Amino acid sequence: MRQTTCSVPLRSLLGLALVLLVAPPNRARADDADALVPMPPTQPVASAPLPPAPIGLPAAGDALASLDVAAGAALDPEALLRLAHSGVAALGPLSIGTPDAGLLLNPVPMPSGPYWSLRHPLEAFGTAETIAFIITAIEDVEARFPGSPRLVIGDISRSDGGQLSRHRSHQAGRDADIGFYYARGGLADFAIARRARDLDLRRTWALVRAFLTDTDVDRIFVDKSLIAVLYAYARGTEKEDRDWLDDVFGRLGGGQKGIIQHVKGHRDHMHVRFFNRQAQEYGRLVYPVLVEEGALPPPRLTHRAHRGETVTSLAARFHTTPAAIREANRMRGSRLRTGHSYVIPVRVMPGELTPVVVPARRLPPAHSAQTERSPLELQLSSGVNHAGAGGGS
Repeated sequence: MRQTTCSVPLRSLLGLALVLLVAPPNRARADDADALVPMPPTQPVASAPLPPAPIGLPAAGDALASLDVAAGAALDPEALLRLAHSGVAALGPLSIGTPDAGLLLNPVPMPSGPYWSLRHPLEAFGTAETIAFIITAIEDVEARFPGSPRLVIGDISRSDGGQLSRHRSHQAGRDADIGFYYARGGLADFAIARRARDLDLRRTWALVRAFLTDTDVDRIFVDKSLIAVLYAYARGTEKEDRDWLDDVFGRLGGGQKGIIQHVKGHRDHMHVRFFNRQAQEYGRLVYPVLVEEGALPPPRLTHRAHRGETVTSLAARFHTTPAAIREANRMRGSRLRTGHSYVIPVRVMPGELTPVVVPARRLPPAHSAQTERSPLELQLSSGVNHAGAGGGS
């Protein structure tokens, strides 16, 4: 099968800007899985290998291999400029910015395959790492359960990144909407799982487990009713290690969240977000150079003004000048309207100076057959039938 690749020329990116929506303090944004919760501290993995590229797709990092970049080392700016001058495509897939304020350069399309179907092919572009992770997890399920029905793959990103009409995130090639396996077999589209028995729990848990163990997953967002069902199945039927499940699903007490987190409305698919060791780090390093060269616009933030804020206080907070804020917003005076959104030009994006650190994968111990039940298991299992049926009735 012939595969297609996409590249974005420099001139087509001149009008794009990174826009970071700054939420009010202490106010979580739950829509579309954008409310991020602190993760447990883990040790960085600097030397873990990149995922293999799917057959017919470019391997992550091939385009930059000649630069001989060690993990965590800064690129030689002159070498980077020479590569950039030869065309943006020479830089390889890059994830720039954050999931809800980012760009995707040199995207890789999610290819057709025997084990999945694409819901919106024109919005199924990602980095090479993201595409490889998705395929790896699906192939893990097929290896365990041969003859599995096709899994529906939803939105990943547009070919140029940026905002999708239905999402606040999905902008940088690292988010993917992934369907479930259903008890009635393969479906052509997402379908709400109203009861536990609607799901093929063997295959759906195998998919979630593959994301947890075989990819650099950041978050898995799904509705809490299905979280209860998945936890009970993993512990009760698969006999997964109790402590590991409490870790990835979130321990009781202490306010500690796991990788698998609730987001309202995700009862017909899961939203999976990945770390990209290479695409993120190279994007972080390349972006300032491309801005300096005029290939991309400088970053900017969009901030909703709160009572008591002034142009001067915003300038101090975001390390810019009052004049720059007034110019960006075509303001004659310095008054801010409470609740109005203002563009804030900045010199660097938050996190731009910090190297990307991918946490170690939180792997389970050897498969355990212990039957002791944790407080979390007792609480969830007591409401499995209600949780599986309650969301849709």
